Amino acid sequence: MARLWLAPARIAEEGDTPDYRFSLANERTFLAWLRTALALIGGGFAVDQFLPDLRWAWRVCLAVALLAAGVLCALRAVNHWVRCERAMRRGQDLPVSRFPALMALAIAVVALLMVVIVLAGGQS
Repeated sequence: MARLWLAPARIAEEGDTPDYRFSLANERTFLAWLRTALALIGGGFAVDQFLPDLRWAWRVCLAVALLAAGVLCALRAVNHWVRCERAMRRGQDLPVSRFPALMALAIAVVALLMVVIVLAGGQS
């Protein structure tokens, strides 16, 4: 599957061309996931750079969690785009994914951890 990430022409060779509106909707979803990934990466850098008074271990843990979530989100975005495009061309049902729920849970855990740190006064 990953070999198709950089070879959209190979995807176009499969099945029938779907209604362009569906392909464009798939692309908009892809771009929304990339915006989410960029926001997570930006949040990771912000935690690291703008919370110098936060204990080093807490700061690094939160920053790395947000950065890792951003990386996973970006990789998943392209994977999901390819899977959906192939399914549409083949006339199959769109693939289901637990990734949005898992990402929401991960972000919620990081946010709760941030709340706990703020309330506990995680200063160094």
